Amino acid sequence: MNPLLVLRPEPGAAATFARALAAGLNPIAAPIFTLTPIAWSPPDPATHDALMLTSANAVRHAGPALDRYRALPVYAVGAATAAASIEVGFADIRTGDSDAAALIASMVHDGVMRPLHLAGREHRALADAPIPIERRIVYAADPVAVLPAAARAALALGAVALIHSPRAGEIFGTLLREAGIDPATIAIAAISEAAAVGHWRETAIAETPDDSALLAAAARLCEKG
Repeated sequence: MNPLLVLRPEPGAAATFARALAAGLNPIAAPIFTLTPIAWSPPDPATHDALMLTSANAVRHAGPALDRYRALPVYAVGAATAAASIEVGFADIRTGDSDAAALIASMVHDGVMRPLHLAGREHRALADAPIPIERRIVYAADPVAVLPAAARAALALGAVALIHSPRAGEIFGTLLREAGIDPATIAIAAISEAAAVGHWRETAIAETPDDSALLAAAARLCEKG
């Protein structure tokens, strides 16, 4: 069985690594991002009727100001983001299994009119959203300068790379090319169709945008040897 290359930043990398081990896979961690919190000005909670979260990292890096929004319902993309919200004390959580567009559609269906979106600096804003979305940037994800040595070693062994976001796929492809490695020689498992964009040797797409489905997709590639 080929090894599995985990590229996401900590603490997500450690969580995925543990899940991969439990699934009988052979993970190798080589994060290609580092996360840092960004100071932000929290708006008055009374001016919003929902909290929109598209990444668990927003929950982890928003800081103490997140407590101000405890009374709002949380609309979260994916099980990981929902779980992170529960861990910090939110109780009313509605989980979307697709993407930001589907999450916004869910909010509109529920009558939400003034959501607050806590996001990363490199988020992808949805064009022409049907409701106004106020956004605060609470963290940044900065790519490493060069492909990590652990990633090089794993790829030399035929590793399948896990791609957790479209930006991760883009950065990974750039790091590969700068290291003299053709992305078309690499197999990837991607959390969504958008994250799989690029010229790869082989691609598997997670059935739902969560770690469990992504690892299941990756396992199929790893088992091919």
